[in-house]
Amino acid sequence: METVTVSPKFQVVIPRAIRDSLGIQPGQKVQVIRYGDRIELIPLRPIQESRGFLKGIDTSVKREPDRV
Repeated sequence: METVTVSPKFQVVIPRAIRDSLGIQPGQKVQVIRYGDRIELIPLRPIQESRGFLKGIDTSVKREPDRV
């Protein structure tokens, strides 16, 4: 676990190992969420990266009549 310091301008630096493992690039946006008594930073990904993530999903399940 890494520790960071909040600057006088309330800025933090994401440690290099974390940035590298998540592929965070300079200028990339992250979503900030308060979750109980902690803060979570979630990297936002371009919508193009989502292309094909449902490939192979089973669509033969029984659906409600208004969902056809």
